[in-house]
Amino acid sequence: MKIVVLDGYPGNPGDLSWEELRNVGDCEVYNRSAVNEIVPRCIDADAVLVNKLSITREIIAQLPRLKYLGEMGTGYNNIDVEAAHEHGIVVTNVPAYSTRSVAQMAIAHMLNFACRTGHYTRQCRAGRWSDSKDFCYSDTPLIEMAGKQMGIVGMGQIGSAVAHIALALGMTVMAYTSKPQELMPGGVTATSDLDQVFATSDVVSLHCPLTPTNKGMVDARRLALMKPTAMLINTARGLLIDEQALAQALNDGVIMAAALDVMIDEPPAHDNPLLTARNCFFTPHVGWATHEARERMMRVIIDNVVAWVQGKPENVV
Repeated sequence: MKIVVLDGYPGNPGDLSWEELRNVGDCEVYNRSAVNEIVPRCIDADAVLVNKLSITREIIAQLPRLKYLGEMGTGYNNIDVEAAHEHGIVVTNVPAYSTRSVAQMAIAHMLNFACRTGHYTRQCRAGRWSDSKDFCYSDTPLIEMAGKQMGIVGMGQIGSAVAHIALALGMTVMAYTSKPQELMPGGVTATSDLDQVFATSDVVSLHCPLTPTNKGMVDARRLALMKPTAMLINTARGLLIDEQALAQALNDGVIMAAALDVMIDEPPAHDNPLLTARNCFFTPHVGWATHEARERMMRVIIDNVVAWVQGKPENVV
């Protein structure tokens, strides 16, 4: 059996091992693959593992031996699952491996803006504190999050983890979710009114999967509902946000700040308007990438392949 890993570097830049996978079959691991390299590299493959490369209907049709597609992450919108199923190909993913890490990143972005830790580190290095006439130095507002409202869009495992941390900080939490109120953690208010979440929250954090119906849901109209002191956080999918509208809203003071771990195009173009927008903070899609989370991811990737080989596939999508 031949196994091909098309873009293994993001999940394993060299600090983890592929050896267990090599024990399962003849395994070729590529750090990165261009689109035009996918078919040549996979033409003889029985199993293909992919992270962010798009596996389209056209590509699937050119891989007659392919029987297994393993998404090396949770989101699988880069795979044409319908086409895979039509060809009898099993598709799996890795659920929940990065829950705590992504939740941690969302809260880190919130606290970075509230406490301006990065800003003050730069100011201290520039000598501002050393030159201060007072024992302290301050040139920005600081925000205490206790008593503020966290609006969470999507109450899956990551959204729920964010809710628990927000509650521990003394925040109130409103969640846009289809789950009934009785299934919410104590202190979380469930709502089916997305506009209410945006209009009443001090922080809105996106934790929903990308679907055909929510693409671009954070548009100019919805941003205009937010408080001028509010912050938007996105650690979910870039396509949930109209990036031009968000850049305009930030520059015009419609909202106070945004923090993004994901963008529509990754990596973003140098002229993306968000890169120069006022109070827009970034991490380069690394919320999932702690060593601990990647270890869990690797474990499930291998277990998924082994389970499929044994005829009992797990985490099938």
